[in-house]
Amino acid sequence: MATVRTAAVIGGGIAGPVVASALRKAGVEATVYESHPTRSDGAGGTLALAPNGLAALEIVGAAEAVEAAAQPISRQAMAVGDSKHFALPGLPDVGPLRIVHRSDLYRALHDRAAAHGVRTEYGKRLVDARESGDAVTALFEDGTSATADVLIGADGVHSAVRRLIDPAAPGPRFTGMLGFEGLADFEPPVDRETMTFAFGKRAYYLYWREATGGTRWGANLPHRPLSLTEARRTPNEEWMATLRTTYGEDTPGGELVRRTDPAGLQVVGALHMMPPVPHWHRGRMVLVGDAVHAPSNSSGQGASLAIESAIQLARCLRDFDRVREAYAAYERLRRPRVERIAAMAAKTNRAKAPGPVAQKIMPLLMPLFIKAAMNPEKTIGPAQRYRIDWDAPATADRARA
Repeated sequence: MATVRTAAVIGGGIAGPVVASALRKAGVEATVYESHPTRSDGAGGTLALAPNGLAALEIVGAAEAVEAAAQPISRQAMAVGDSKHFALPGLPDVGPLRIVHRSDLYRALHDRAAAHGVRTEYGKRLVDARESGDAVTALFEDGTSATADVLIGADGVHSAVRRLIDPAAPGPRFTGMLGFEGLADFEPPVDRETMTFAFGKRAYYLYWREATGGTRWGANLPHRPLSLTEARRTPNEEWMATLRTTYGEDTPGGELVRRTDPAGLQVVGALHMMPPVPHWHRGRMVLVGDAVHAPSNSSGQGASLAIESAIQLARCLRDFDRVREAYAAYERLRRPRVERIAAMAAKTNRAKAPGPVAQKIMPLLMPLFIKAAMNPEKTIGPAQRYRIDWDAPATADRARA
């Protein structure tokens, strides 16, 4: 029988409320400590949830609410230049990709956590943690503290818990691109359940038609690194001018950026990915979600992997007698899978800003690439068919990617 009875979860983004809900389901009293002063219901753009991520949310009872707020994407296409469009093969029996506004996902996860009895405290920025015997105490910037059996770092790519576990741990790696998102008063002639990944003349973008009208688009703009604060310091009108210069000659990219109101532009800021983290845990502290594995946005799996890891961590803490054994089992279950998906996404990321020569040969090579390499069972099958058996004991699991 597990000896963990209480958990302090640092971070209230995606992984935080999910791991807290799963721990409550496992009989562990979990409290979430969020650095922001209030709930962030209205913040952020959109993100994708893959079928494996939605399946993991079913375990904590959040899938239905998320599904109701999301838009299904059942088909995907790739565009190279203005005239070459290729349908991407998919898996017919796993369900669609779900596009959901971050604020809707955030609300659904926090509401579900509250229904499980999870308490969330705001304005709690972690500055240190100290272990003593069978407990760990989190120290916050406001002078308060919280003691629990375990401390879980779900505090994102700039994780404070990661630095406490290993001061030499790598930080997030800038992908060389800034992210932007907008809603255009324009609808290209594509089906509403199709998402298109487009390699424009100067940069990469993607788009899909919104169910309520217009076209949502996201841009990966090659740029020097900027913090989110720095990026948002630049007026939206200036960023839109840059985006119109970058994508103005693309079809339909030019129309998308020209017919977007600058006031509605979402400045996502620098896009990061996490390199492999040597130490996932130390003593009674452990990492989950983007704090330990954030693939580039090319994977389409970042949120789903964070949700999966939150569930698996809770299973391991439920089923192992010793914290050290639970953490080791959790890492064995998760590390091979997340690092393989991250490595595949990194390869895709390198193709997002092709040079002039690559631009010319990509239309010729793409059909061959899709035919030879895009076997969906090999490329996306292992990621999207992954399911967690919550009722099975984690002590019997073998690592599987």
